[in-house]
Amino acid sequence: MKLKTLCLTIGLAISSLSFAHGDQHSKAMTQQMPAQQEDWGIGGNKNEVTRTITIAMSDDMKFNPNKIDIKQGETIRFVIKNNGKLMHEMVIGTKPVLDKHAEMMLKHPNMEHDEPYMTHVPPKKSGEIVWKFNRPGNFEFACLIAGHYQAGMVGKIEVK
Repeated sequence: MKLKTLCLTIGLAISSLSFAHGDQHSKAMTQQMPAQQEDWGIGGNKNEVTRTITIAMSDDMKFNPNKIDIKQGETIRFVIKNNGKLMHEMVIGTKPVLDKHAEMMLKHPNMEHDEPYMTHVPPKKSGEIVWKFNRPGNFEFACLIAGHYQAGMVGKIEVK
């Protein structure tokens, strides 16, 4: 009897999980969650993109371009291409935020994260970030995969 109850409980849990991850629920959750303001901007709306910037990443631990000038108020669609054989990522932020995140990545190299200002890009693939730069300042983008940031895989963003 206990086994039958356990099986029923597991079955109900699995069916509710599959429902919770259905397209309808995911879209509803995404629409309900407002974008969070960060010091370096806010998640952008694809319908408001003012410019697309393509950034290439490579196994020599470099971004190309590694310096980007942006006008305050622009919503940028970044297309990030990984031309290397290693996994890379692009994370936008302030230097202190990136330093702290890089330190965590060294301690937990398989840490999963999914914020609108970052994307993991497998080898020979592309990723995308849509970000609205609604605050002026000097910011950075970096690959925070363990060792990559420490090797200098960093770029600069100036918002005027």
